[in-house]
Amino acid sequence: MISPIERRKKEHLELCAKKDVSFKNKTTLLEFVELNYLALPEINFSEINLSTNFLGKNFSFPFLVSAITGGAQVSKKVNTEIAQACQEMGIGMGLGSMRAMLEQPSLTETYYVRDVAPDIFISGNLGAAQLKQYSPKEMNDALQAIEANALAIHINAAQEAMQPEGDLDFSGVVEKITEYAEQLSVPVYVKEVGHGVSYETAMLLRKTKIAAIDTQGAGGTSWTRVDSLRHKKSFGEEFRDIGVPTAVSIIETKNAIAGTNKKIIASGGIRNGVEATKAIILGADMVGNALPILQAQTKKGTNAIKNYLENFKKEMQITSFLLGCKNISELQKQEYVILGKLKEWLEQN
Repeated sequence: MISPIERRKKEHLELCAKKDVSFKNKTTLLEFVELNYLALPEINFSEINLSTNFLGKNFSFPFLVSAITGGAQVSKKVNTEIAQACQEMGIGMGLGSMRAMLEQPSLTETYYVRDVAPDIFISGNLGAAQLKQYSPKEMNDALQAIEANALAIHINAAQEAMQPEGDLDFSGVVEKITEYAEQLSVPVYVKEVGHGVSYETAMLLRKTKIAAIDTQGAGGTSWTRVDSLRHKKSFGEEFRDIGVPTAVSIIETKNAIAGTNKKIIASGGIRNGVEATKAIILGADMVGNALPILQAQTKKGTNAIKNYLENFKKEMQITSFLLGCKNISELQKQEYVILGKLKEWLEQN
């Protein structure tokens, strides 16, 4: 008999693959970032190298597939095909919440992908509200079982509020994040799930020993929308657009953690290489997304994922070329212009 968690995972996958789960009126605001186009870039395109290192692992370009699934039998195929594409592309991936395997160890194999991806960066995952339920030792053992390189702790208060079974006790979460970051044998980073990290949230995380923050801003997949669809709750529509747009979240997180060695992953509605390059220029070290990867996997598996990633990388290379930049370091020094709604938002803070 299928467990409640496994049923939820399956329903999430089906909704994301088949329904409109995007924000309704709110965008990433990346469209209000203008780049310094050069008609004479004065570089050789063949010399562009977007490779980078993130938490000790090399990436051919700065892309991390955001956590999608795990803990359901259908998850095994999804994770395996994504991992195969990542191995061939030389990038990394995040796995879905490991709560299911912690409660039901027989589901561990739905997360395990080292047989097809021995070399890539892989992050495990657990919800912030569930940290109190497991000790760092239990989490260490679980991470070792799937041979993960890091743990992503996801913060999803808005999503939990949409779920009848949601865990709404977020008290003491920063203290537990601090404990995990200090006691786990692998690096820990914190990620939103698509509603954005504000300056205030990033400041709370600044004092912890986490290695990175994944901003996962508003403008892409709305998880309040996903779970309101799952439970057919009309009030969920009122929260569909809640959150901090991706562009704002990147800038505010950068300002909050300035002077530390913490890294920034930018995600949330970043659908192409032009948007990804803008995110890097705004201050991110890595970029990521999930929904386009899942949609590609659903249609044609590993090959479709690879095609999407190859196009994404090429778009980043072309954008870099048109800015006269050969690498990530040069991109991060680029000037840019902020217009419209993004400028208005930032001026209010």
